[in-house]
Amino acid sequence: MCGRFVITSAPEALRRLFGYIDQPNFPPRYNVAPTQPVPVVIIENGARQFRLMRWGLIPAWVKDPRGFALLVNARAETVLDKPAFKNAFRRRRCLIPADGYYEWPPSEARKRPYFIHPRDGQPFGFAGLAETWIGPNGEELDTVAIVTTAASADLAVLHPRVPVTIARGDFDRWLDCSKDDVEAALPLLIAPGEGEFVWHEVSTRVNRVANDDAQLILPISAEDAAAEEAQSVKKTVQRKPVAAPEDDGQGSLF
Repeated sequence: MCGRFVITSAPEALRRLFGYIDQPNFPPRYNVAPTQPVPVVIIENGARQFRLMRWGLIPAWVKDPRGFALLVNARAETVLDKPAFKNAFRRRRCLIPADGYYEWPPSEARKRPYFIHPRDGQPFGFAGLAETWIGPNGEELDTVAIVTTAASADLAVLHPRVPVTIARGDFDRWLDCSKDDVEAALPLLIAPGEGEFVWHEVSTRVNRVANDDAQLILPISAEDAAAEEAQSVKKTVQRKPVAAPEDDGQGSLF
């Protein structure tokens, strides 16, 4: 899956890579999280456009988004079957620029985060699906989800699922929804090849969404990781359970 990612390349570098006509200016982000606005590249009026969309897709048919589960990821294996994604896959495929993402491998102990990024250090594009939700009063909200698939053998040591990434030479093929034909796009729903991505352990500071700085993606030493674990255990021990108040027979709303 993909629940946090990083965008650190300069806006002009991303503009050249993805070929959109807009000239946005935005700061680097080291801890992008669901519900936040994210850069999206999509074809509109026959040309690639840069848009900001909320990460967490809301299908057009949802009446009240407050009662709808947050769709951060879309499984490639069922993307044409799920009502939430099938129309977006046919008509609103997009790219989400990124420089890397985080993953927390399953563990019996406390999960440790890892930063995963291309071996060549270049930015890339997640395969995305976009939808515009229109509310009862005419309000509009552009939303997006990242497509995931089964991990290749190397990345599977971190997590069984990985985000689908689209190679630069396949951008047009993925983005072109003009013919409402999915046959050309379906073969692109594959995991990155073995060796394309590398990773290293990072600080648990990334667990907190409010932390968003360049230190988050730096490798953490074994000593510092152990210190973080010790501090976490200490905080857990110091938290004393709150005693339940005696029941005075009056009842309570809280």
